[in-house]
Amino acid sequence: MKYFLEEKYKTEKKKLAAVKNDGYNIQYIKNPSEAVKLAAVKEEGCAIEYIKNPSEVVKLAAVKQDCDAIRYIENPSEEMQLAAVKQAGFVIWDIRNPSEKVKLTAVKQNGYAIKFIKNPSEKVKLTAVKQDGLAIQYIENPSEKLIYEAILHTDDISELKYLLAAKDIDWDKVSDETKLLLEVKEF
Repeated sequence: MKYFLEEKYKTEKKKLAAVKNDGYNIQYIKNPSEAVKLAAVKEEGCAIEYIKNPSEVVKLAAVKQDCDAIRYIENPSEEMQLAAVKQAGFVIWDIRNPSEKVKLTAVKQNGYAIKFIKNPSEKVKLTAVKQDGLAIQYIENPSEKLIYEAILHTDDISELKYLLAAKDIDWDKVSDETKLLLEVKEF
């Protein structure tokens, strides 16, 4: 079967046609050209898994086509990481040691992405709860400022109260302003 496919995809034109039809066909092509590699990932980003030593251009095109392609890229550049998390913040879990900028971009896209960020800065935490107040559930020992912002940025106050109750917050130390906001938002 493999020999048949190698014969079938002998010309550049046929190789291009094959990967434009299904990017995963790249796995059956011996020594694909840069153009064939690029066409493959533009059709199916995760086809990069079958490309040996892809260029930076091919890597970036793969991630732009499908953010999940980042998992097949060893040491992706910050540009690639940003392209991925702009599409879906959750893909940050596939990125080792993301920069602060990548973390912020991920939680701006989806506040819940904070779940996959180790030791987030206060700025990342704040950005996450501003994107979705319920993201506070993934933040250990939230500050009063985070609680206040979570209240401001959620429509489901009963769910937020439930999540905050599970955090064992000392409400005696929380300002009257924050408590009042919570009461007002309940009605």
